[in-house]
Amino acid sequence: MLKVLFIASEAYPFAKTGGLADVVGALPKSFGKDVDVRVMIPNYGSIPNLLEKNIHYHHHFYVQMDGKDYYCGILTGEHEGVKYYFIDNEYFFRRPELYGYYDDGERFTFFSRAALESLSSLGFEPDILHCHDWETAAVPYLLKHQYRTAFPKLKTVFTIHNMKYQGIYGFDDINQFLHLGFLPNDMEFYGKLNLMKGALYASDLVTTVSPTYAHELKDPYYGEGLDGVIRSIGAKEIGILNGIDGSVYNSATDSALFVPFSEPNGNKAANKKDLQEYLNLPVRPDVPMIAMVNRLIEQKGLDLVANVIHEILQLDIQFVVLGTGDANYENLLNSVAYNYPDKMVTRIEFDDPLSRRIYAASDLFLMPSKFEPCGLSQMIAMRYGSVPIVRETGGLKDTVSQFDPNTGIGNGFTFLNYNAHDMLFTIQNAVNIYHNDRGLFEKITDNAFNSRFNWENSAQVYLTHYRNLKEAEYHELYT
Repeated sequence: MLKVLFIASEAYPFAKTGGLADVVGALPKSFGKDVDVRVMIPNYGSIPNLLEKNIHYHHHFYVQMDGKDYYCGILTGEHEGVKYYFIDNEYFFRRPELYGYYDDGERFTFFSRAALESLSSLGFEPDILHCHDWETAAVPYLLKHQYRTAFPKLKTVFTIHNMKYQGIYGFDDINQFLHLGFLPNDMEFYGKLNLMKGALYASDLVTTVSPTYAHELKDPYYGEGLDGVIRSIGAKEIGILNGIDGSVYNSATDSALFVPFSEPNGNKAANKKDLQEYLNLPVRPDVPMIAMVNRLIEQKGLDLVANVIHEILQLDIQFVVLGTGDANYENLLNSVAYNYPDKMVTRIEFDDPLSRRIYAASDLFLMPSKFEPCGLSQMIAMRYGSVPIVRETGGLKDTVSQFDPNTGIGNGFTFLNYNAHDMLFTIQNAVNIYHNDRGLFEKITDNAFNSRFNWENSAQVYLTHYRNLKEAEYHELYT
């Protein structure tokens, strides 16, 4: 049986700040019974108490770094048929938040080394280590350069969820955990140490979360300084589209909704009415509700929205925004909503149940990203019958297609250039169709609602590559 260990900094439902957790929580359970896939994450202090009750002590040992012994506990638990391992160190991980600390480089370099050193005590010998984002980027590098004799056949897959975050640190800041001795060329980045760069060179396979993003990363505009590395590793880098967990995001069974519905032309209208009342918006079934549920940062296209927000609100619409992010965007959206109380509501918070209610109530979902490795929000929105308005980049391009009234094909509205007025024109077009051709808009809504982005297809693609790696055929096939 093929054995795979996912190593990541977060996994739903134990710890989540974004889409990475959804991927790591959903993908492992999408493989068939011929694959034993397990997950390893830090044992954070923020893991919910209800889940923590099912996590039990397994073993402990000490990791030697910088002449010191660091405690490392191994705890185990199970969720939806998948076994989880938790790396425990109270100093590094018993904190209120997952990230954002001055010593994040040290914390996750410790996690990477501890993950490798735990392998001999798990009672589970993986064939593949599947590592995710910069927080685990040291794993492939350390395996190749320091642990290879202990694990001669172990292969590594490294997935880039967002190239913008690479784990860049001064050499002296984390070398005491890496034990490099000197700054190697395959980790050097303008005089600093780049953990992701090291993983790109050291891994047996590099994946990213959509085919378009895999291609975009070869371009300096998207490559964040590592486009040359991506080009140099050639066909070792591939794109596999993310999915969403249909058991979690399902409008017919979601208990967070005001009224569950199995067809968008059914009880979706009731959700809209209830959300309007809940948010103190005028109850108007005839007005299109546009939603944004996302991080309020530049990457998500917030500068485009800020540039034409007043023009958007001149339309006969309601606009609902939920998220947290940069203070400038938070303050702007709060201020605008204050001045348009009958048209706009801004909620600066992370509220998962409310996000689902917004998906279910909204008619249109705005996601004008500057870049988007994959994006899950547009997939979730469609699963709840909200038609996406997106820029054609990364996973947005791979999941949303412009509706063609001549063929009836397409599940949303798209624009290509990163331009505020191109976005505004696309919004105007969508709103115009809503007001003047409701039958056509319902057709687009049906197309969006019936779009399926499940994990099973992606899991089969991963499985093919895992098997190639295990059978040592990878280098013949891809290099």
